[in-house]
Amino acid sequence: MKYVAPFAAVLALAGTAGAAGIAVAAPAAAASPEVLRPGDRGMEVKRLQRALDRLGFDPGPVNGRFGGETTTALWAFQKSRGLPTRGVADEYVLRAIDRRRAPQAMVPSGAADRVEINLGRQLLTVYRAHRPVLVSHVSTGAEVHYCHNGRCGDAITPVGDYRVTSRSPGWTTGPLGSMYNSLYFNGGIAMHGSTKVPPRPASHGCVRLPMHVADRLYRMVGVGEPVYVREGREVWNREYERYDRRGERGGHGRFRGR
Repeated sequence: MKYVAPFAAVLALAGTAGAAGIAVAAPAAAASPEVLRPGDRGMEVKRLQRALDRLGFDPGPVNGRFGGETTTALWAFQKSRGLPTRGVADEYVLRAIDRRRAPQAMVPSGAADRVEINLGRQLLTVYRAHRPVLVSHVSTGAEVHYCHNGRCGDAITPVGDYRVTSRSPGWTTGPLGSMYNSLYFNGGIAMHGSTKVPPRPASHGCVRLPMHVADRLYRMVGVGEPVYVREGREVWNREYERYDRRGERGGHGRFRGR
């Protein structure tokens, strides 16, 4: 594999070169040279996007611009590794991306082509031939009682084994709000695109997806595809906790994303 200089060193050098550096959204606040964050632009962002894409975390267009789609892809990666969903890529996160470890299946004995939804980690994973090909940040049922437009219920995404029963392309509006590219798998509960997909459970029971992921998922998943919903569990990465507490920023690895 082609040698790539340590990530921090590359960014520090780019900072001295001017035009080759990362253009941040608020240049008055100097960012740490080891951190990529929303608003940044440049080749290092493009390398990050390519690395996420290779792992199945869809960053949207690989264009060197750290926008909303790249942020949600990074959230998904951080959730999969038990990291806080800060939406910034510090050196620890970049090293973790470089390791290219596949997410662990929740239902390894399930269908070869399937969708898994992990409620604990708020993640959706699409498998093809038992191999993860798409991993996305989602927002599922908020687990509260709600009343909306005269309709009341419990905001729960039920655990179980399901299959996609119907599909509805584009935008549809129901009593609980608008849904995009809906894939129904449990009565009125669907996987669908939304413009509001926070990094926590917040829906009435559906599985909200970032818009660009909803487009891709709709092309991938047909009626009859198995959908496994599991409690999963939220995992906290203790190694990162120690790293974060110490403010460790040493150049111990190389980011090989290209």
